[in-house]
Amino acid sequence: MAYLFLAISIIGELIGTSMLKASQGFTKLYPTLFTIVAFVTSFYFISLALKTLPLNMTYAIWSGVGAVATALISVLIWKEKINTGSVVGIALIVIGVVVLNLFGAGHGEEKGATESASSIVQNK
Repeated sequence: MAYLFLAISIIGELIGTSMLKASQGFTKLYPTLFTIVAFVTSFYFISLALKTLPLNMTYAIWSGVGAVATALISVLIWKEKINTGSVVGIALIVIGVVVLNLFGAGHGEEKGATESASSIVQNK
């Protein structure tokens, strides 16, 4: 269920970002309202995903998929140009998210270590 919440959060972020562009600096009412609703939805669902998933992995996926999808949306919908440097940067983001998910913190740790670290943060 946490990955479903993360997917909904990413979709909300993509809609919010697209509507942010459409709002033209918050000068258009409906795109501005859609921006606010989409980002509130995005943050709500990422907060639900974070109840189960580790922060570092969740944020890497959220921001990585968001960056790649936003770049695609900017080219396909907004007809913006993309260059070789942008493509290389996007590829590096994808590689970084994959590496973090395969080998990042939280992999290979004992369950007790994660729980004790979490309880330390909650007790402060």
